[in-house]
Amino acid sequence: MPETIGSRLVELRRDLHRHPEPGWCEFRTTARLVEELRRIGVDDLAVGPEAYDPADRMAVPDEGTVEEWYRRALDRGADPELLERMEGGNTGAVAVLDRGEGPTVGLRVDIDGLYIEESAADGHAPAERGFRSETGETMHACGHDAHMAWGLATVEAIEASDFSGRLVVFFQPAEETSGGGAPMAQSDYAADIDYFFAVHVGLDHPTGEVVAGIEKPLAMCHLGVDIEGTSAHAGKAPQEGDNAIQALGTAIGSVYGIPRHADGMTRVNVGRVEGGTASNVVAEEVHAVAEARGETTELMEYALAELRARFEAAAEMHGCTAHVEVESKSPRADSDPELVEVVADAAEGVEGVDTVVPTADFGASEDATFLMRRVQEDGGLACYCIVGTDHPTSHHTPTFDVDERSLPTGVRVLTDSILAVAEGGA
Repeated sequence: MPETIGSRLVELRRDLHRHPEPGWCEFRTTARLVEELRRIGVDDLAVGPEAYDPADRMAVPDEGTVEEWYRRALDRGADPELLERMEGGNTGAVAVLDRGEGPTVGLRVDIDGLYIEESAADGHAPAERGFRSETGETMHACGHDAHMAWGLATVEAIEASDFSGRLVVFFQPAEETSGGGAPMAQSDYAADIDYFFAVHVGLDHPTGEVVAGIEKPLAMCHLGVDIEGTSAHAGKAPQEGDNAIQALGTAIGSVYGIPRHADGMTRVNVGRVEGGTASNVVAEEVHAVAEARGETTELMEYALAELRARFEAAAEMHGCTAHVEVESKSPRADSDPELVEVVADAAEGVEGVDTVVPTADFGASEDATFLMRRVQEDGGLACYCIVGTDHPTSHHTPTFDVDERSLPTGVRVLTDSILAVAEGGA
Protein backbone atom coordinates (compact mmCIF):
# COMPACT_ATOMS: atom_id res chain seq x y z
CA MET A 1 0.00 0.00 0.00
CA PRO A 2 1.51 3.35 -1.01
CA GLU A 3 2.65 5.45 1.97
CA THR A 4 0.48 8.41 0.97
CA ILE A 5 -2.63 6.22 1.26
CA GLY A 6 -1.72 5.01 4.72
CA SER A 7 -1.14 8.53 6.01
CA ARG A 8 -4.62 9.65 4.90
CA LEU A 9 -6.64 6.72 6.18
CA VAL A 10 -7.21 7.93 9.74
CA GLU A 11 -7.92 11.49 8.64
CA LEU A 12 -10.42 10.30 6.04
CA ARG A 13 -12.20 7.90 8.37
CA ARG A 14 -12.55 10.57 11.05
CA ASP A 15 -13.94 13.11 8.60
CA LEU A 16 -16.58 10.62 7.47
CA HIS A 17 -17.30 9.72 11.10
CA ARG A 18 -18.15 13.34 11.92
CA HIS A 19 -20.91 13.50 9.32
CA PRO A 20 -23.05 10.32 9.46
CA GLU A 21 -26.26 10.36 7.42
CA PRO A 22 -29.13 7.82 7.35
CA GLY A 23 -30.08 5.64 4.40
CA TRP A 24 -31.01 7.45 1.15
CA CYS A 25 -29.96 10.72 2.81
CA GLU A 26 -26.16 10.27 2.46
CA PHE A 27 -25.80 13.49 0.47
CA ARG A 28 -22.72 15.00 2.11
CA THR A 29 -21.19 11.53 2.38
CA THR A 30 -21.62 10.78 -1.32
CA ALA A 31 -20.27 14.18 -2.31
CA ARG A 32 -17.21 13.58 -0.12
CA LEU A 33 -16.65 10.16 -1.68
CA VAL A 34 -16.88 11.60 -5.17
CA GLU A 35 -14.42 14.34 -4.24
CA GLU A 36 -11.92 11.71 -3.10
CA LEU A 37 -12.47 9.49 -6.13
CA ARG A 38 -11.85 12.43 -8.45
CA ARG A 39 -8.67 13.22 -6.54
CA ILE A 40 -7.52 9.63 -7.05
CA GLY A 41 -8.11 10.03 -10.77
CA VAL A 42 -11.27 7.98 -11.30
CA ASP A 43 -13.05 9.35 -14.36
CA ASP A 44 -15.77 6.71 -14.73
CA LEU A 45 -18.15 7.67 -11.92
CA ALA A 46 -21.88 7.04 -11.65
CA VAL A 47 -23.59 9.17 -8.99
CA GLY A 48 -27.04 8.45 -7.56
CA PRO A 49 -29.59 7.60 -10.26
CA GLU A 50 -26.77 7.05 -12.76
CA ALA A 51 -25.76 4.02 -10.67
CA TYR A 52 -29.19 2.33 -10.36
CA ASP A 53 -32.87 2.73 -11.16
CA PRO A 54 -34.44 4.87 -8.40
CA ALA A 55 -37.67 2.88 -8.79
CA ASP A 56 -35.85 -0.19 -7.43
CA ARG A 57 -35.02 1.45 -4.09
CA MET A 58 -36.53 0.08 -0.88
CA ALA A 59 -37.14 1.69 2.52
CA VAL A 60 -36.96 5.26 1.19
CA PRO A 61 -37.66 7.86 3.92
CA ASP A 62 -40.48 10.38 3.63
CA GLU A 63 -39.96 13.47 1.51
CA GLY A 64 -39.55 15.79 4.48
CA THR A 65 -36.73 13.72 5.95
CA VAL A 66 -34.91 13.57 2.63
CA GLU A 67 -35.24 17.33 2.12
CA GLU A 68 -33.95 18.04 5.64
CA TRP A 69 -30.75 16.01 5.12
CA TYR A 70 -30.31 17.55 1.65
CA ARG A 71 -30.40 21.00 3.22
CA ARG A 72 -27.94 19.96 5.93
CA ALA A 73 -25.49 18.71 3.30
CA LEU A 74 -25.76 22.00 1.45
CA ASP A 75 -25.15 23.91 4.67
CA ARG A 76 -22.05 21.79 5.36
CA GLY A 77 -20.49 22.80 2.08
CA ALA A 78 -21.28 19.83 -0.18
CA ASP A 79 -20.92 20.54 -3.89
CA PRO A 80 -24.32 21.92 -5.06
CA GLU A 81 -23.89 20.41 -8.53
CA LEU A 82 -23.38 16.96 -7.04
CA LEU A 83 -26.32 17.43 -4.69
CA GLU A 84 -28.60 18.26 -7.60
CA ARG A 85 -27.70 14.91 -9.15
CA MET A 86 -28.88 13.20 -5.94
CA GLU A 87 -32.19 15.03 -5.50
CA GLY A 88 -35.02 12.95 -4.10
CA GLY A 89 -32.73 10.75 -2.02
CA ASN A 90 -30.77 9.12 -4.83
CA THR A 91 -27.46 8.82 -3.03
CA GLY A 92 -24.44 6.54 -3.39
CA ALA A 93 -22.01 6.03 -6.25
CA VAL A 94 -20.24 3.45 -8.39
CA ALA A 95 -16.59 3.91 -9.38
CA VAL A 96 -15.02 2.02 -12.28
CA LEU A 97 -11.34 1.51 -13.08
CA ASP A 98 -10.95 -0.02 -16.55
CA ARG A 99 -7.39 -1.25 -16.98
CA GLY A 100 -7.62 -3.38 -20.10
CA GLU A 101 -7.70 -7.14 -20.50
CA GLY A 102 -8.54 -9.19 -17.43
CA PRO A 103 -11.44 -10.15 -15.17
CA THR A 104 -14.10 -7.83 -13.80
CA VAL A 105 -13.78 -7.55 -10.04
CA GLY A 106 -16.45 -6.03 -7.81
CA LEU A 107 -16.13 -4.52 -4.33
CA ARG A 108 -19.00 -3.26 -2.19
CA VAL A 109 -18.78 -0.96 0.83
CA ASP A 110 -21.77 0.58 2.64
CA ILE A 111 -22.04 4.25 3.49
CA ASP A 112 -25.00 4.99 5.79
CA GLY A 113 -25.13 5.80 9.48
CA LEU A 114 -27.65 4.97 12.21
CA TYR A 115 -30.16 6.98 14.22
CA ILE A 116 -28.13 6.75 17.43
CA GLU A 117 -26.85 9.77 19.34
CA GLU A 118 -23.13 9.28 19.84
CA SER A 119 -21.73 9.27 23.37
CA ALA A 120 -19.90 12.31 24.67
CA ALA A 121 -18.64 10.44 27.74
CA ASP A 122 -15.06 10.45 28.96
CA GLY A 123 -13.15 7.54 27.48
CA HIS A 124 -15.04 7.54 24.16
CA ALA A 125 -12.25 8.14 21.65
CA PRO A 126 -14.21 10.10 19.02
CA ALA A 127 -15.37 12.54 21.72
CA GLU A 128 -11.92 12.85 23.29
CA ARG A 129 -10.10 13.24 19.96
CA GLY A 130 -12.51 15.67 18.34
CA PHE A 131 -14.26 13.60 15.69
CA ARG A 132 -17.55 12.74 17.42
CA SER A 133 -20.66 12.94 15.21
CA GLU A 134 -21.72 16.52 14.62
CA THR A 135 -25.33 15.79 13.67
CA GLY A 136 -26.68 15.31 17.18
CA GLU A 137 -28.90 12.37 16.22
CA THR A 138 -26.93 9.97 14.00
CA MET A 139 -23.60 8.18 14.23
CA HIS A 140 -21.46 5.60 12.48
CA ALA A 141 -22.18 2.93 15.06
CA CYS A 142 -21.46 -0.01 12.75
CA GLY A 143 -18.14 0.92 11.17
CA HIS A 144 -19.34 2.13 7.79
CA ASP A 145 -16.92 5.06 8.09
CA ALA A 146 -14.09 2.51 8.15
CA HIS A 147 -15.65 0.64 5.22
CA MET A 148 -15.72 3.78 3.10
CA ALA A 149 -12.11 4.57 3.98
CA TRP A 150 -11.19 1.02 2.91
CA GLY A 151 -13.08 1.40 -0.34
CA LEU A 152 -11.42 4.66 -1.28
CA ALA A 153 -7.94 3.51 -0.28
CA THR A 154 -8.35 0.23 -2.15
CA VAL A 155 -9.32 2.09 -5.32
CA GLU A 156 -6.24 4.26 -4.92
CA ALA A 157 -3.97 1.26 -4.29
CA ILE A 158 -5.33 -0.61 -7.31
CA GLU A 159 -5.01 2.52 -9.45
CA ALA A 160 -1.32 2.73 -8.49
CA SER A 161 -0.70 -1.00 -9.14
CA ASP A 162 -0.21 -3.08 -12.26
CA PHE A 163 -3.78 -4.40 -12.03
CA SER A 164 -5.14 -5.59 -15.35
CA GLY A 165 -8.88 -5.87 -15.72
CA ARG A 166 -11.93 -3.92 -14.61
CA LEU A 167 -12.62 -2.90 -11.00
CA VAL A 168 -16.18 -1.88 -10.07
CA VAL A 169 -16.63 -0.42 -6.57
CA PHE A 170 -20.15 0.03 -5.18
CA PHE A 171 -20.47 2.73 -2.52
CA GLN A 172 -23.89 1.51 -1.43
CA PRO A 173 -26.51 3.54 0.44
CA ALA A 174 -29.10 2.32 2.94
CA GLU A 175 -27.59 -0.94 4.15
CA GLU A 176 -29.01 -0.57 7.65
CA THR A 177 -32.54 -0.65 6.26
CA SER A 178 -31.71 -3.20 3.54
CA GLY A 179 -32.78 -0.63 0.99
CA GLY A 180 -29.75 -0.14 -1.27
CA GLY A 181 -28.38 -3.56 -2.15
CA ALA A 182 -31.24 -4.56 -4.45
CA PRO A 183 -31.14 -1.55 -6.81
CA MET A 184 -27.37 -1.76 -7.19
CA ALA A 185 -27.61 -5.51 -7.82
CA GLN A 186 -30.18 -4.91 -10.55
CA SER A 187 -28.05 -2.29 -12.28
CA ASP A 188 -25.87 -2.82 -15.34
CA TYR A 189 -22.80 -2.23 -13.17
CA ALA A 190 -23.43 -5.56 -11.44
CA ALA A 191 -23.53 -7.51 -14.70
CA ASP A 192 -20.82 -10.01 -15.65
CA ILE A 193 -18.67 -9.62 -12.54
CA ASP A 194 -16.20 -12.49 -12.28
CA TYR A 195 -15.12 -11.98 -8.66
CA PHE A 196 -16.95 -10.00 -6.01
CA PHE A 197 -15.89 -8.96 -2.50
CA ALA A 198 -17.85 -7.43 0.37
CA VAL A 199 -16.37 -6.62 3.77
CA HIS A 200 -17.26 -5.68 7.33
CA VAL A 201 -15.21 -4.47 10.27
CA GLY A 202 -15.27 -6.06 13.72
CA LEU A 203 -18.40 -8.09 14.47
CA ASP A 204 -16.72 -9.36 17.66
CA HIS A 205 -13.55 -10.41 15.83
CA PRO A 206 -10.52 -8.64 17.37
CA THR A 207 -7.79 -6.57 15.77
CA GLY A 208 -5.39 -8.86 13.96
CA GLU A 209 -8.02 -11.45 13.02
CA VAL A 210 -9.48 -11.88 9.53
CA VAL A 211 -12.45 -14.07 8.62
CA ALA A 212 -11.94 -15.00 4.99
CA GLY A 213 -15.60 -15.72 4.28
CA ILE A 214 -18.90 -15.69 6.13
CA GLU A 215 -21.51 -18.43 6.13
CA LYS A 216 -25.20 -18.42 6.97
CA PRO A 217 -26.14 -14.74 6.83
CA LEU A 218 -29.81 -14.54 7.79
CA ALA A 219 -32.34 -13.65 5.12
CA MET A 220 -34.52 -10.86 6.48
CA CYS A 221 -37.35 -8.42 5.81
CA HIS A 222 -38.53 -5.17 7.40
CA LEU A 223 -42.28 -4.56 7.73
CA GLY A 224 -44.52 -1.61 8.40
CA VAL A 225 -47.92 -2.42 9.93
CA ASP A 226 -50.92 -0.09 10.17
CA ILE A 227 -53.98 -1.23 12.12
CA GLU A 228 -57.14 0.82 11.68
CA GLY A 229 -60.18 0.65 13.94
CA THR A 230 -62.93 2.99 15.10
CA SER A 231 -62.62 5.62 17.81
CA ALA A 232 -65.08 6.00 20.68
CA HIS A 233 -65.34 7.48 24.16
CA ALA A 234 -63.58 4.99 26.42
CA GLY A 235 -65.85 5.77 29.38
CA LYS A 236 -69.23 6.62 27.89
CA ALA A 237 -69.44 4.22 24.95
CA PRO A 238 -66.45 1.88 24.69
CA GLN A 239 -68.59 -0.71 22.93
CA GLU A 240 -68.91 1.59 19.94
CA GLY A 241 -65.17 1.50 19.24
CA ASP A 242 -62.93 -0.99 17.49
CA ASN A 243 -59.74 -0.77 19.51
CA ALA A 244 -56.62 -0.72 17.34
CA ILE A 245 -54.31 -0.87 20.38
CA GLN A 246 -56.10 -3.95 21.66
CA ALA A 247 -55.75 -5.55 18.22
CA LEU A 248 -52.05 -4.75 18.17
CA GLY A 249 -51.59 -6.23 21.64
CA THR A 250 -53.22 -9.45 20.52
CA ALA A 251 -51.08 -9.49 17.39
CA ILE A 252 -47.84 -9.03 19.30
CA GLY A 253 -48.55 -11.96 21.57
CA SER A 254 -49.46 -14.10 18.59
CA VAL A 255 -46.40 -13.09 16.56
CA TYR A 256 -44.01 -14.29 19.25
CA GLY A 257 -45.82 -17.63 19.22
CA ILE A 258 -45.03 -18.44 15.57
CA PRO A 259 -44.11 -22.15 15.50
CA ARG A 260 -40.53 -23.30 15.01
CA HIS A 261 -39.69 -24.80 11.62
CA ALA A 262 -38.06 -28.18 11.10
CA ASP A 263 -35.83 -26.88 8.33
CA GLY A 264 -33.99 -24.33 10.46
CA MET A 265 -33.96 -21.20 12.57
CA THR A 266 -36.30 -18.22 12.25
CA ARG A 267 -36.50 -14.92 14.11
CA VAL A 268 -39.31 -12.35 14.50
CA ASN A 269 -39.44 -9.06 16.35
CA VAL A 270 -41.80 -6.14 16.81
CA GLY A 271 -39.39 -3.28 17.34
CA ARG A 272 -41.48 -0.12 17.59
CA VAL A 273 -45.15 0.75 18.12
CA GLU A 274 -46.97 4.07 18.24
CA GLY A 275 -50.56 5.20 18.24
CA GLY A 276 -53.52 6.41 20.21
CA THR A 277 -54.37 9.92 21.34
CA ALA A 278 -55.59 9.95 24.96
CA SER A 279 -56.48 7.67 27.86
CA ASN A 280 -60.20 8.26 27.35
CA VAL A 281 -60.25 7.56 23.61
CA VAL A 282 -60.51 4.10 22.08
CA ALA A 283 -57.55 4.13 19.68
CA GLU A 284 -58.52 4.36 16.05
CA GLU A 285 -55.07 3.80 14.55
CA VAL A 286 -51.70 2.34 15.51
CA HIS A 287 -48.46 1.76 13.63
CA ALA A 288 -45.78 -0.85 14.23
CA VAL A 289 -42.50 -1.84 12.63
CA ALA A 290 -41.44 -5.47 12.69
CA GLU A 291 -39.04 -7.86 11.07
CA ALA A 292 -38.71 -11.53 10.14
CA ARG A 293 -35.48 -13.43 9.59
CA GLY A 294 -34.61 -16.93 8.54
CA GLU A 295 -31.63 -19.23 8.18
CA THR A 296 -32.57 -19.48 4.50
CA THR A 297 -34.56 -17.20 2.22
CA GLU A 298 -37.37 -19.76 2.25
CA LEU A 299 -37.48 -19.80 6.05
CA MET A 300 -37.61 -16.00 6.12
CA GLU A 301 -40.57 -16.12 3.73
CA TYR A 302 -42.27 -18.65 6.04
CA ALA A 303 -41.81 -16.35 9.05
CA LEU A 304 -43.01 -13.37 7.00
CA ALA A 305 -46.18 -15.16 5.89
CA GLU A 306 -46.93 -16.22 9.47
CA LEU A 307 -46.28 -12.73 10.79
CA ARG A 308 -48.56 -11.16 8.18
CA ALA A 309 -51.34 -13.67 8.87
CA ARG A 310 -51.22 -13.05 12.62
CA PHE A 311 -51.41 -9.27 12.32
CA GLU A 312 -54.37 -9.59 9.96
CA ALA A 313 -56.17 -12.19 12.10
CA ALA A 314 -55.71 -10.18 15.31
CA ALA A 315 -57.05 -7.07 13.61
CA GLU A 316 -60.10 -8.93 12.30
CA MET A 317 -60.77 -10.41 15.76
CA HIS A 318 -61.18 -6.88 17.14
CA GLY A 319 -63.14 -5.45 14.23
CA CYS A 320 -60.13 -3.68 12.75
CA THR A 321 -58.13 -4.00 9.56
CA ALA A 322 -54.37 -4.48 9.22
CA HIS A 323 -52.24 -3.28 6.34
CA VAL A 324 -48.85 -5.02 6.26
CA GLU A 325 -46.22 -3.63 3.90
CA VAL A 326 -42.82 -5.16 3.21
CA GLU A 327 -40.51 -2.15 3.22
CA SER A 328 -37.30 -4.03 2.38
CA LYS A 329 -35.80 -7.49 2.39
CA SER A 330 -32.56 -9.31 1.66
CA PRO A 331 -31.81 -12.95 0.74
CA ARG A 332 -29.23 -15.38 2.05
CA ALA A 333 -26.00 -15.80 0.10
CA ASP A 334 -22.91 -17.74 1.19
CA SER A 335 -19.27 -17.09 0.33
CA ASP A 336 -17.79 -19.27 -2.42
CA PRO A 337 -15.01 -21.53 -1.07
CA GLU A 338 -12.66 -20.75 -3.97
CA LEU A 339 -12.74 -17.03 -3.17
CA VAL A 340 -12.55 -17.65 0.57
CA GLU A 341 -9.24 -19.39 -0.07
CA VAL A 342 -7.98 -16.37 -2.02
CA VAL A 343 -8.80 -14.01 0.85
CA ALA A 344 -7.26 -16.36 3.41
CA ASP A 345 -4.02 -16.60 1.41
CA ALA A 346 -3.90 -12.83 0.99
CA ALA A 347 -4.53 -12.20 4.68
CA GLU A 348 -1.73 -14.56 5.71
CA GLY A 349 0.77 -12.21 4.09
CA VAL A 350 -0.55 -8.96 5.59
CA GLU A 351 1.42 -7.31 8.37
CA GLY A 352 -0.66 -7.06 11.53
CA VAL A 353 -2.77 -10.15 10.81
CA ASP A 354 -2.03 -12.86 13.36
CA THR A 355 -5.10 -15.08 12.94
CA VAL A 356 -6.92 -16.11 9.77
CA VAL A 357 -10.26 -17.85 10.29
CA PRO A 358 -11.38 -19.59 7.08
CA THR A 359 -15.14 -19.25 7.68
CA ALA A 360 -17.53 -18.16 10.42
CA ASP A 361 -21.28 -17.89 10.80
CA PHE A 362 -22.46 -14.32 10.28
CA GLY A 363 -25.46 -14.51 12.58
CA ALA A 364 -27.03 -11.29 11.26
CA SER A 365 -28.33 -9.98 7.92
CA GLU A 366 -26.81 -7.98 5.08
CA ASP A 367 -28.17 -6.69 1.79
CA ALA A 368 -24.79 -7.16 0.08
CA THR A 369 -26.31 -10.61 -0.45
CA PHE A 370 -28.29 -9.15 -3.37
CA LEU A 371 -25.02 -8.35 -5.13
CA MET A 372 -23.48 -11.67 -4.13
CA ARG A 373 -26.40 -13.61 -5.57
CA ARG A 374 -26.42 -11.57 -8.78
CA VAL A 375 -22.74 -12.38 -9.30
CA GLN A 376 -23.20 -16.05 -8.44
CA GLU A 377 -26.25 -16.42 -10.68
CA ASP A 378 -24.22 -14.90 -13.55
CA GLY A 379 -21.51 -17.52 -13.04
CA GLY A 380 -19.06 -15.49 -10.93
CA LEU A 381 -17.70 -16.02 -7.43
CA ALA A 382 -18.57 -13.94 -4.36
CA CYS A 383 -17.14 -13.61 -0.89
CA TYR A 384 -17.99 -11.59 2.21
CA CYS A 385 -15.04 -11.23 4.60
CA ILE A 386 -14.54 -9.68 8.03
CA VAL A 387 -11.52 -7.66 9.13
CA GLY A 388 -11.41 -7.75 12.90
CA THR A 389 -11.14 -4.71 15.13
CA ASP A 390 -11.16 -4.18 18.87
CA HIS A 391 -14.34 -2.26 19.67
CA PRO A 392 -15.10 -1.17 23.24
CA THR A 393 -18.83 -1.90 23.01
CA SER A 394 -21.11 -3.74 20.62
CA HIS A 395 -22.13 -2.51 17.19
CA HIS A 396 -25.20 -0.25 17.17
CA THR A 397 -24.42 1.34 20.53
CA PRO A 398 -23.57 5.00 21.39
CA THR A 399 -20.00 4.09 22.39
CA PHE A 400 -19.07 1.92 19.41
CA ASP A 401 -15.70 2.69 17.85
CA VAL A 402 -13.08 0.93 15.74
CA ASP A 403 -9.40 0.33 16.40
CA GLU A 404 -7.74 2.45 13.74
CA ARG A 405 -4.91 -0.07 13.47
CA SER A 406 -7.37 -2.17 11.46
CA LEU A 407 -7.64 0.48 8.72
CA PRO A 408 -4.42 -0.36 6.81
CA THR A 409 -5.05 -4.06 7.45
CA GLY A 410 -8.39 -3.91 5.63
CA VAL A 411 -6.91 -2.08 2.66
CA ARG A 412 -4.11 -4.61 2.29
CA VAL A 413 -6.43 -7.62 2.56
CA LEU A 414 -8.80 -6.22 -0.06
CA THR A 415 -6.09 -4.96 -2.39
CA ASP A 416 -4.06 -8.17 -2.30
CA SER A 417 -7.19 -10.27 -2.82
CA ILE A 418 -8.21 -8.22 -5.85
CA LEU A 419 -4.72 -8.39 -7.35
CA ALA A 420 -4.60 -12.15 -6.72
CA VAL A 421 -7.78 -12.90 -8.69
CA ALA A 422 -6.74 -10.50 -11.44
CA GLU A 423 -3.42 -12.29 -11.85
CA GLY A 424 -4.36 -15.91 -11.30
CA GLY A 425 -8.11 -16.29 -10.79
CA ALA A 426 -9.52 -18.38 -7.96
